[in-house]
Amino acid sequence: MSKKDTSLFESIHQQYFPMVLQMCLGFVKGDYDKARDLSQEVFIKVWIHLDSFKGISSYKTWIYRITVNTCLQLIRKKKKNVTLPIETIALSFTEESKNDTSEASNRLYKAIGQLNELDRLLIMMVLEGQEYDDIADVLGIQPTNVRVKIHRIKKRLKNILNHE
Repeated sequence: MSKKDTSLFESIHQQYFPMVLQMCLGFVKGDYDKARDLSQEVFIKVWIHLDSFKGISSYKTWIYRITVNTCLQLIRKKKKNVTLPIETIALSFTEESKNDTSEASNRLYKAIGQLNELDRLLIMMVLEGQEYDDIADVLGIQPTNVRVKIHRIKKRLKNILNHE
């Protein structure tokens, strides 16, 4: 790759690493070491495919898709090898939330951990403050469908939290 591409990659890595790490933390249920390894895999894919980026979407959306696909591949691979019990999830959306041990936050994260992978991904993106249009681009669905899915996920979470 040229110096220009290397410089672009470094800029992309610096800007989007925190976002990728947060997404990966959600998928590996808060295991920081696994999340860093998974984030590294994501950026290896970004590096390999950087010259094929067409600019149809933003870098952020493109990297989100790579992150989601990489995380889903990991989950599929694990499901083929071993069936794991549902564990609680300890997501980390910000440094403050890492240190936030409030009971309400813990209950919410445990409830999120009971959702399927796609629903977990959707609600994590909402919690990160992503726009519905961006979520729709990442998932390849219509923004209206995103709204409906999020509404259903919120109802499911409320139901889970009320039955604890």
